[in-house]
Amino acid sequence: MEAKKVLVAASAVWSVVFAVNCYADNPIIQNFYSADPAPFVKDGVCYLYTSHDEDVTERNFFTMKNWLLYTSTDMANWTDHGIVATLYDFEWAKNGWGGGYENGGWAPQAIERNGKWYLYCPLQGRGIGVLVADNPAGPFHDPIGKPLVAGDHIDPSVFIDDDGQAYLYWGNPKCWYAKLNEDMISIDTTIGDKGLVVLDMSIEEFGKRTVEDEKRATTYEEGPWLYKRNNLYYLFFAGGPISEHLGYSTSKSPVGPWKYGNVIMKPQSAFTIHPGVVDFKGKTYLFYHNAGLPGGGGFKRSVCVDELVFNADGSVKEVVPTKEGPKQVGFLNPYETVQAETMFNNGGVETEICYDENGGMNVCDIDNGDFIQLKGVDFGAGASSFEARVASYKSGGKIELRLGSKDGKLVGTCVVPHTQGWQKWKTVSCTVEGATGVNDLFLVFVGDNGIDLMTLNWWKFKK
Repeated sequence: MEAKKVLVAASAVWSVVFAVNCYADNPIIQNFYSADPAPFVKDGVCYLYTSHDEDVTERNFFTMKNWLLYTSTDMANWTDHGIVATLYDFEWAKNGWGGGYENGGWAPQAIERNGKWYLYCPLQGRGIGVLVADNPAGPFHDPIGKPLVAGDHIDPSVFIDDDGQAYLYWGNPKCWYAKLNEDMISIDTTIGDKGLVVLDMSIEEFGKRTVEDEKRATTYEEGPWLYKRNNLYYLFFAGGPISEHLGYSTSKSPVGPWKYGNVIMKPQSAFTIHPGVVDFKGKTYLFYHNAGLPGGGGFKRSVCVDELVFNADGSVKEVVPTKEGPKQVGFLNPYETVQAETMFNNGGVETEICYDENGGMNVCDIDNGDFIQLKGVDFGAGASSFEARVASYKSGGKIELRLGSKDGKLVGTCVVPHTQGWQKWKTVSCTVEGATGVNDLFLVFVGDNGIDLMTLNWWKFKK
């Protein structure tokens, strides 16, 4: 995928602007190459942390330097929160491949406890670090100044059981676990080797590998994900041989012994795959990655999601990946302020750090004919007006409000004036007629200037 990148240092966070075209719901992240999905549900919101494959691959290997966050309340429309943490957040990680921070930000996982958000980050060859923040989007900081688990350990998975005990799983080629203390940033050293326990990597626990491998006899490869349902513990993982598939094992205890289940997803278009499983609004979802975006491949992956279904005996049905993704759960409320970087699909727009008073992100590089699609917008009895926070360094343009498709019913047109800067914000409004019931909403951008018409911060309708 061809991309235009603008790197902006802001509170040690790099913002990357990425050109986007129109796709179906899978992959769900369309403005970055993303991988290693780590979903977490809190108060009706699905927080999706991911790693980030850079647009330019270096040394013909994984090129990963930061971690992203997206959120959704309906499993269809996703809000881009940008890059929330980077390798630069770890002072001890300076000594990378070339003696610097240049690479190795692999598969993360996050969790909330007692009002704090903890992000566990593997740094290739240097160990697993932990960051903490007061908010899910940060700013994050390193509370211990060293690896939580030192050495060549990757793919952390964090889980808090019903009794309050927290566990950290990780590992390739073997699977390890540790008990975390209440503070979530230190390890209970009373078990294993200074608190680190390696599982019995038996065929009964993880299935028989179909090819010989001197490092592993089982299907287990990497990417463990601990999940609990009906008092049964599930350990989902990426299985081998390469190309990876997704498999799972079950246990009556969070530390095993485990019993191998089966393959739940066959290998996809990338040679790696990584599971993330959460319950959300009455359903269970499996997040994974493939190479579904243009230009994608083994080092340019993209996060997807589909529903995960269990049999009556607790076994897991195989998931056949879809292009459409799961059904929307709930509708989008257009009468609350909607961040512009919230979308189901889009054509041509990009995102960047916003320097309005509330910060966050905004949509930028909007050209004539570009659009943003929102799925399942509930207008109820009808909307009377629309307002948006906009800016334009050039001559501005118009936002056409259309229902059903890019060329669908026109219900309003909002004029965007010249504001003398891409971050010189002004709130504009227009009347709306005919927007009732549940529809897909398209914000279609038009303007005689052709390119770089405006930037968009947020929008909302009024009843």
